[in-house]
Amino acid sequence: MHTPTPGSLFLVTTLVANLGLAQQPAKPADPLDTLIRQRMQDVGLIGLAGVVLVDNQVIWSQGFGHRDATRTLPFTLDTPTKVASITKTFTGVSLMQLVAEGKLSLDADVNTYLPFSVRNPNFPDQPITLRMLATHTSSITDRWEVYRNVYHFAGETSPPLGQFLTSYFTPTGQNYSPRNYLDTAPGTERDYSNIAASLAGYIVERTSGQSLQKYVPRRILSPLGMSATAWSPRVLPARSASNLFVSHSSHSIPIPSYDITTYPDGGLWVSASDLSRLFRALLNHGALDSARIVPTSAADEMLRFQFNGPTYPKGYGPSQGNSGIFWRTKFNGIRMGHGGNDPGIQAEMLSSLDRRIAVILLSNTSSTGPDGKAFNDIFQALWKHAESRLR
Repeated sequence: MHTPTPGSLFLVTTLVANLGLAQQPAKPADPLDTLIRQRMQDVGLIGLAGVVLVDNQVIWSQGFGHRDATRTLPFTLDTPTKVASITKTFTGVSLMQLVAEGKLSLDADVNTYLPFSVRNPNFPDQPITLRMLATHTSSITDRWEVYRNVYHFAGETSPPLGQFLTSYFTPTGQNYSPRNYLDTAPGTERDYSNIAASLAGYIVERTSGQSLQKYVPRRILSPLGMSATAWSPRVLPARSASNLFVSHSSHSIPIPSYDITTYPDGGLWVSASDLSRLFRALLNHGALDSARIVPTSAADEMLRFQFNGPTYPKGYGPSQGNSGIFWRTKFNGIRMGHGGNDPGIQAEMLSSLDRRIAVILLSNTSSTGPDGKAFNDIFQALWKHAESRLR
């Protein structure tokens, strides 16, 4: 065996140092990174990705954890996952595109655009408008014994959207009941309704002559370069979409992928990176880079607060927040955008009212009870990070 001489050891050491390969002091752990990883571990969040914007520019973006049950594939900024009710924002953009083109009116009776009649039986002479659908003041309500059946897991057949809506709103329909409506007049009370949102999406389809599965990619996704967004993981590259998980007492369980009949209210799969492009366009009056997805006036109307003074709905005043077109304030009215929650999904897309700060956070794991606070803790940490970067 050859024994190195002291001179040769010195030479090797010098060469390693000169090549920059000598051991360097470990970098201190990033506090934000540490907090995110710790809170994910605390409650069993499997995958998560976030984007932070300041003055409409990305100042932080990162993915954490995994997108598969065996925990071998990373959850990245480009990993599509279901975003639940954030889908309504895409429906809102589609709606405002057709309004801008003069094909729809926010204040027309929705029956103008439908093959069946939608009327609150308690107020049969009062029309329901698209603006009411989009601000959740239509008096249409989600009757749970019906709505729970719109979720369809692998192998289950989902009825066409038009068929479901016809059965819900037509008095002779299988799912019709006077209890599908509130006992207050349209436009007077705010009641969050997924079915009302899907009715707006159906009107977009009938007016445009295209399903949302074709319309949204052509009019929104392609112009913005959103290649990791789809209405079904089946049309995405193999294994690119995330599995979904439900966490209970810090133990995460994978659940099957599922579709929903009322897809305009919550059916999209979107990556954090893609969603940031839509959000940046909306916060920038409808345009991003060289792409304009909606005219300035229509984008501003979508984000404009619709409730003022006497127009506030019954029992819903300034302290509860305000509403745009499928857009709302949260956190006691100091942030605006949209969120989403469903089995296997936690999602938030919010900006400050002056649009200077914005945060997007998506997770493939839903949590209940105290565990649900971890997602919010991470969101708030990202918000504070943005505040620290304000000029």
